[in-house]
Amino acid sequence: MNTSTLRDLVCRGTLLVLSAAASAILPLGCEHTKDEEPARGASSAAPAVTNRVDINASVRLNLGITFAKVESRQVARTLRVPGRFELIPTARREYRAIAPGTVELLVLEYQKVDAGTPLYRLDSPRWREMQKELADAHASVSLARSANDSIAPLLAAHEAHHDEIQKAVDLWTARVTSLDQLMAAGGARGEEVAQARAAMASARSDLAETLETEAELLARKSQSAASLDAARSRLAFLFEAAASLAGVSASDLQAPSPTNPAMPRWRTLAGIDVRAITPGVVESVGTVSGGVIDQHASVLSTVQPELVRFRAVGLQSDLPRLADGQRASVVPAQANAARGGGETVAPMTPLSGTLTLAPTADHERRTVELIFTLADGSPSPAWAKAGVSAFLEVVTSGTGGAGGSDDLAIPLKCVARDGTHAIIFRRDPADPDKAIRMEADLGLDDGRWVVIKSGVAEGNEIVLDGVYQLMVATSGSITKGGHFHPDGTFHEGED
Repeated sequence: MNTSTLRDLVCRGTLLVLSAAASAILPLGCEHTKDEEPARGASSAAPAVTNRVDINASVRLNLGITFAKVESRQVARTLRVPGRFELIPTARREYRAIAPGTVELLVLEYQKVDAGTPLYRLDSPRWREMQKELADAHASVSLARSANDSIAPLLAAHEAHHDEIQKAVDLWTARVTSLDQLMAAGGARGEEVAQARAAMASARSDLAETLETEAELLARKSQSAASLDAARSRLAFLFEAAASLAGVSASDLQAPSPTNPAMPRWRTLAGIDVRAITPGVVESVGTVSGGVIDQHASVLSTVQPELVRFRAVGLQSDLPRLADGQRASVVPAQANAARGGGETVAPMTPLSGTLTLAPTADHERRTVELIFTLADGSPSPAWAKAGVSAFLEVVTSGTGGAGGSDDLAIPLKCVARDGTHAIIFRRDPADPDKAIRMEADLGLDDGRWVVIKSGVAEGNEIVLDGVYQLMVATSGSITKGGHFHPDGTFHEGED
């Protein structure tokens, strides 16, 4: 690489990030000229070659250096496929207008709500009609109860009347019997006997009429009881319908009104307050305050963002190694890294759960959908949101090395190529401000992690972001046409 080419790269900003690393490795300055004599007694010997690079705080900050730790993983047996998070079907709930009317929104989009939180108020003519129907039903119940209650006094009066007529019948029957005996002895007149018989017949006729009236009263009693039951049933059904319309229970509608305890709540309820059934976040709003909507129109919807699952697409050729209920994990698309500038970043914790194979496969693409479900009771982390991309990792049993033992592995992004050599930079455990350049002894990789066979131990920190800049700055095979200063400026020449 000549000086002009390097200058072009610098102009594009490609080599600007090498300033701190180059300044740490080549601490040169521009204050002296070639004509200046070296200080008396100064050594002109070249600095000793070393594989250690200064990565102090300023260098780490300027180059954006991050670190990834060496982990123990089953790389050879890990099946890794991309996918995305999605909401489970029960995570979303829609709230539609149960009747036409005017809407007044009570929440904002993306607002968190708890169960029972008022979402919107509906002023509907249908509710006014329902109130009228309830009032009519109450009146019907009252009338039926009055009619039913009036039967008992009538029956009591009729019983008394019946008893009196029965006594009259008994008296006239005895009188007729006595007169018949006297007439047989020659002491009674025929006219007197005839009058007694006529009075007895009249009394018996009255008794028959009372029996008929009693039957009618008993029938009225049964009819009144049935009417009262029907009126009560209709009122109960209307209260259930009103409760469904108002979004409260029937007992709450019949309770005393908070504004007027002398009246039931349904009489004083001016509008319908629709409340959240489940906690969540308001996802979308389909109308505005003051808008008039039709019945069944969508008003808003809420979601429970923590109720997610992961959907990935695998190859049908991997089916022999997969099974329903298999343990699996979901890892973020970007590996966790420790930042070197003192910045604290919350780690994106992998998720553990179970695998479910889709019941059908795609015959054209030769793929099958893989569904990952969180373990029961496991909360989803904040980063696992619907639509976020990640990777599904399944440790299979069909492949692997001897005994399927774990290997030491690092993210594949930690490896830089210097010609034909694979280079990594291990942070010096004894001095965090230095990194050790190493030729990596690599093994198998799964596209994200690669086995490293030697030179590292579990828990060692390996440079992730910034590895390419460090490789260029320490490479002996890349021709340099200038040098960098700690402030990030590039200067041509060696001094």
